[in-house]
Amino acid sequence: MSDTQSYAPGDRRFGRVNWLGLQTLALREIMRFANVWTQTLLAPLVTAGLFMVIFTIAIGPRRGDVMGVDFTTFIAPGILTMTVIQNAFANTSSSIMISKVQGNIVDTLMPPLSGGELVLGYLAGGVARGVFVALAIAAGFWLTLGIVPAHPLWMLVFVTLAAAFLSGLGMIAGVFANKFDQMAAITNFIVTPLAFLSGTFYSVQALPPVLYQITHVNPVFYLIDGVRWGMIGVSDAPPLMGFAIAFGATLVVLALAWWMFRTGYRLKA
Repeated sequence: MSDTQSYAPGDRRFGRVNWLGLQTLALREIMRFANVWTQTLLAPLVTAGLFMVIFTIAIGPRRGDVMGVDFTTFIAPGILTMTVIQNAFANTSSSIMISKVQGNIVDTLMPPLSGGELVLGYLAGGVARGVFVALAIAAGFWLTLGIVPAHPLWMLVFVTLAAAFLSGLGMIAGVFANKFDQMAAITNFIVTPLAFLSGTFYSVQALPPVLYQITHVNPVFYLIDGVRWGMIGVSDAPPLMGFAIAFGATLVVLALAWWMFRTGYRLKA
């Protein structure tokens, strides 16, 4: 292929990476949420604070300790992770979906970017937004509740994995959906249940046997559980096993997103 020929989104270029294109796409995705930080960074912090206040007032005094820690401390990592995954998903899914609806997705597909470079570019924006949200909420919990991460490196690893996993799901949803109501259905019937029903507000030890088994095949449970281990030092599952499952699930999701970009699935007219 000569230098004058155009590249399709899935063209392979052995031995070299379009670093300029990758950097440009990543910066574009980061600037998308940074330019409206009151909506993308401040609003999640306020929402997480409201969840903490509501659950603490409504349930906290009667709930008692959970796994040896008070209820408010126990739910803090779950609320943090829930907010991270919601924002990471929203960043990638909205970027692709809006571009498709407005008809300017071609501006992203026309440059000589491979499927892997497209995935990494979108992934950078979703992970950056998720990590920034996590740091803001963690700082808020430290100031208000005095929670200092028990294993900060583990916490950062699981927060990054959570943001990467949901960023990948956001790419898949953005490519698959052709209308905003389809995206709303994915958010309401897949992402929201995953966020709320994965041990966010409770220990899975309290679940009936059937729900207990179902929860343990849900990658989001291991992400929330891993962040809880890193933040307050308690968990329902072994952290190393949780890392292996979450990492494997993230690779699968990103591989599917890569295939979609590689083949132009639902992107090419």
